Amino acid sequence: MANDRAEFSKSRPLTPTPSHERHFYSAQRAFGRFGMRIFDPVLMGAPHWHGHIEANFAIDMEMTYDVDGQIVEIPANRLVVFWAGVPHQLTDIRLLNTPDKSKLCNIYLPLDAFLFMNHIAPFQMALLGGGMVVLPETLCSEGQVRRWYSDYRTGDFERAEVIKMEMNALLRRAALDQLSYLRAPSSHLEGDRALSSSHIRHVIAMVRYVLENLEKPLRNADITAVTGLHENYALSLFTRVMRAPLKQFVIRMRLMRARALLVESSMPISAVAEGSGFSSVSQFYAQFKAGYGIPPAEVREQFLRMELR
Repeated sequence: MANDRAEFSKSRPLTPTPSHERHFYSAQRAFGRFGMRIFDPVLMGAPHWHGHIEANFAIDMEMTYDVDGQIVEIPANRLVVFWAGVPHQLTDIRLLNTPDKSKLCNIYLPLDAFLFMNHIAPFQMALLGGGMVVLPETLCSEGQVRRWYSDYRTGDFERAEVIKMEMNALLRRAALDQLSYLRAPSSHLEGDRALSSSHIRHVIAMVRYVLENLEKPLRNADITAVTGLHENYALSLFTRVMRAPLKQFVIRMRLMRARALLVESSMPISAVAEGSGFSSVSQFYAQFKAGYGIPPAEVREQFLRMELR
């Protein structure tokens, strides 16, 4: 198997990302546009995070992810769904058949589009809480993801909308039964069984408000007001579910918006900072360097020469 992995890496060099597949980020959505690709994956040199709900379907291969410091094994031929806002890194690939057969399908769903899908509250809270859900084999097949990809490649808006509707139905059906986790969400990790549907709706309402108003000044009182709860209780509920204080969550969302603007547009960095809701350019530089480890201009330069991972 080790030899298989060595040959896999040698036979699959990095190649430039096709232009129709690389632009998954957009200023018009919360953190990105809908996208899909089927490709030859390679190991990642470092963790990354972005603003999509990501679905992986590993065709005839198994993979290992480091998800925020936790090792997660991805099974072959199963749809695995998670929020890519949690730092993740592909660290190992194990082929089950010939290299020509083994592929990875990635589906990128904008976070705001996911949050407005109907009747999937268990999924929404599980993923925002850092959970990775694996769907039953009977619900999604290689044939299904290849049909979606064929529709996506047409570039037809209506076909892309149908894919999203079918994904909504798929997640809704999966949520009818107990979800199966590769990585448990925060509430499960804490042994919390008391979260009700009303708690879920309140947290989702706060997250939606943040996403829709990132470019504006955001006070805790304004965000928590959408719940109708006392501010302190709403803040406590948010932290309990998301495992991060509300202010920290807002900063991370703004950084994701900024990265989207950097790689999708030629806006001056000062305009990116303003459009992402940062009060000053100096504050933006400090927060961006702390979050991504490199300055904003370097992220833009890296994207322009980005190679398929």
